[in-house]
Amino acid sequence: MNKSIVTGAVLCGLMVLTSWTAQAVKPTTRLSDLHQKIVLADVIPTRFGGWTEDVNQVSAVINPQVDAEIKKIYAQTLSRTYVNKDGERIMLSIAYGTDQRDNLAVHYPEGCYGAQGFNVSPVHYESMSSRSGDIPATRLVASLNNRVEPITYWIVVGEKAVRNSWELKKARLSYALDGLIPDATLIRVSSINADSAVAYRLQQGFVDDMLAAVSPTMRAHFSGHAH
Repeated sequence: MNKSIVTGAVLCGLMVLTSWTAQAVKPTTRLSDLHQKIVLADVIPTRFGGWTEDVNQVSAVINPQVDAEIKKIYAQTLSRTYVNKDGERIMLSIAYGTDQRDNLAVHYPEGCYGAQGFNVSPVHYESMSSRSGDIPATRLVASLNNRVEPITYWIVVGEKAVRNSWELKKARLSYALDGLIPDATLIRVSSINADSAVAYRLQQGFVDDMLAAVSPTMRAHFSGHAH
């Protein structure tokens, strides 16, 4: 039998098993109730490293339909634009949900931008170094007319950073087997720059500065390296 067919059948079987098990296991305890309460507006400083919040700028324009969907999914959202001494700007968006189950799933940035009319490039994955360890980040470029916006984002489910929906489901199932409902955090940084390589280097520095500015507990959480 063709090896690719066998591999596909195995993966399909695993996905069905994961779905069935998730339905059979009914976790009752929210992981968010077991750790320090997260209030995004308080834990993320408005000034850190060489960055200061630019209160005259908005981080993104979201249409009402997308905004309503995001509010259904997440308990908290934070959107800010930061500027450094060279006038370079980074848009930061963090969404935090306390209930990461099938009916409250992560709203991926590529879908959000696509819903607003942006052309979205294929995503690619990179291991982004941080002060707490490597982060499995996702990168893409969204463009609309003359606006070119390279984007870096990652997702933390419970205490583990994941790359995609498959890894998210595995993490969610692992918590469910322990009777836990995991929370989820999506962190996105972006900037306007036609040179994506330059933009990603700037975003890398911003993330490192941001993680250095929060408490050790929050640093571990946002990087997906909490224990």
